[in-house]
Amino acid sequence: MLNWRDYIVCDAQVLGGKPVLKGTRLSVEFVLQLLAAGWGTEDLRQNYPNLTEDRVRAVLAFAADTFHKEPPLGTPA
Repeated sequence: MLNWRDYIVCDAQVLGGKPVLKGTRLSVEFVLQLLAAGWGTEDLRQNYPNLTEDRVRAVLAFAADTFHKEPPLGTPA
């Protein structure tokens, strides 16, 4: 099982502390936006060669883990 913590970090000095892929300035949010816009892994790799399949999977795992911990929509916090 892929551990997203091996690929994603938060550093206050990089993009204001947003989660980014280690060694890059590519935020998790940006990669998710590209995927939501219909980009496939091949599109990502052509435009961002350091964005490996494992890194893309780490972004998705991070998102899944984050939402797993959030209360369902419409539920009072």
